[in-house]
This record gives sequence, structure tokens and C-alpha cells, in this order.
Amino acid sequence: MDTQSEVRFGRSEAIAMLARYGDRAPEQVDEHLGSLELTWLIAEVEQTYGIQLDLDDHSLDAIRTVEDAVAALGTQLKSQPESPLDPQLHA
Repeated sequence: MDTQSEVRFGRSEAIAMLARYGDRAPEQVDEHLGSLELTWLIAEVEQTYGIQLDLDDHSLDAIRTVEDAVAALGTQLKSQPESPLDPQLHA
């Protein structure tokens, strides 16, 4: 794996993960996240990228939308000591 490659986690990846919750089409995913959707998204990110996220209560409380989640989880992914695996390898 190229150590210079950057992990891709953006809005489209988050929407795709959230769509799997409830077996929905991506366009059915609402911008506002409920607590169960957020829990699902965190679990999906952890499984997809092979990491364990470390979000404190303040960080979790600040995530209310898909945009918030992309920012917070993306920051967590970038702060990992080793680059997580490319999600395409898990497909």
C-alpha cells in the first residue's frame, strides 16, 4: 500500500454507509442524524477502515448532521497513527 495515499471519507461515503441502515436509497438519507444513525455510521466507519474511533461526549454531541459527521469522523481517520486500509480493499 502506498503510504502517501490518503484515506477517502467524504459525504458520498457517509451517505452510502447511512443508506445501508434501513436498506434505503442514498437519496432517502436525511441530512439530520438521529442517535441510532450516528451509532450505525460510527460502527460502519470502524469496520470499513479497521480502526477504533475515540470520540468523547462533547464530540458526539456536536454531530447532528451528515456534514458534522464527515468532519468529525474524517478528522479521526486522519489522526490515526497508521493510515487505515483503503475501503475498496474491504469490498
